[in-house]
Amino acid sequence: MIRLSKLADYGTVAMSYMALKPEELHTAPEIAAAIRLAVPTVSKLLKIMGRKGLLVSQRGSKGGYRLAHRPDRITVAQVVEAVDGPFTVTECTEASCRCSLEPDCPIQRNWRRINRQLRDVLDGVTVADLARRGSGVRAAAPGSPATEAAL
Repeated sequence: MIRLSKLADYGTVAMSYMALKPEELHTAPEIAAAIRLAVPTVSKLLKIMGRKGLLVSQRGSKGGYRLAHRPDRITVAQVVEAVDGPFTVTECTEASCRCSLEPDCPIQRNWRRINRQLRDVLDGVTVADLARRGSGVRAAAPGSPATEAAL
C-alpha cells in the first residue's frame, strides 16, 4: 500500500486551511482548533513548513505564520516532500538505490516511470485546489471518519 505519513497528511490539511485566507497570519492554536489537531503537532508542522520555505513566520504578540507563496503556487508534492522528504514509491526510484537486484532488475525503469507519474499528479494539485474542494475536516466532529482520515 502506498501511503503518506500522518504528518504529511496533516500538513496538507493545515496548508489548505491557511489557503482560505492566505494573506492573514495564522497561529498554531487557531489552526489546531480549526482542523482539530493538537497544538504541538500543528506547531511542529508550521516550523517544518517554515524551514522548507512554504511559510513565512512573524514573531511577536501579533505574530503567526502565513503562506510564503500564493496558494495556487504551492503543490501537494511540495508539502509532502517538506514533511516526508523526497517522494519515492520504491527504493529503486531513489538515486542511491541499494537493492541487490538493481543491476539486472527488469522493472526498475517501470517503477521510475510510475514514480514520476505519481509525482506529477501531486505536482498538479495545489493547496488552493484543496481549499476550494473543501475536505470538510473543519466541520467534522472529533472521532468522525473525516477527522480520522485527516489524522
